[in-house]
Amino acid sequence: MPNHTGRRPRLRSALRWLRRRPADVIDIFVYVVVLNLAVEYLPTVLSETFTLSLLTAVLLKVVLEAVLVLKGEVLARFRSARTRRAKAAGAVMLWVVAAGSKLLVLALIDLVFGDAVSLGGFVPVTLLVLGLLLSSATVRRLLVEPPD
Repeated sequence: MPNHTGRRPRLRSALRWLRRRPADVIDIFVYVVVLNLAVEYLPTVLSETFTLSLLTAVLLKVVLEAVLVLKGEVLARFRSARTRRAKAAGAVMLWVVAAGSKLLVLALIDLVFGDAVSLGGFVPVTLLVLGLLLSSATVRRLLVEPPD
């Protein structure tokens, strides 16, 4: 029964989304673990609280999913290019997406969290993103494939 603030319908909606997207929930948990390991072992990666780490993981998941979609579209154009000029333009676009995504992550983290969260600079955030994606893929593979 909804109350006057409408919280129960939002909660039910959120729970429905979570049930439809268990892999995304697992990714966020993996991102929280990797992010907190980075906070612990890399002096340039900082998060003031666990809650901020969790929110950062959610933001990273959203941004990285969007970047992967964009990268897929750019890659498809690159592969379908017929001329050298089109191939070169596709390669430049891939580089812009790859480098720009790291700068986007840094800018969004700064915009949303200010000084409470820092992912370092370009190199640390690149290593962090690679760690997030590799860890997520590894956990998904472990959960899907039956053990020998």
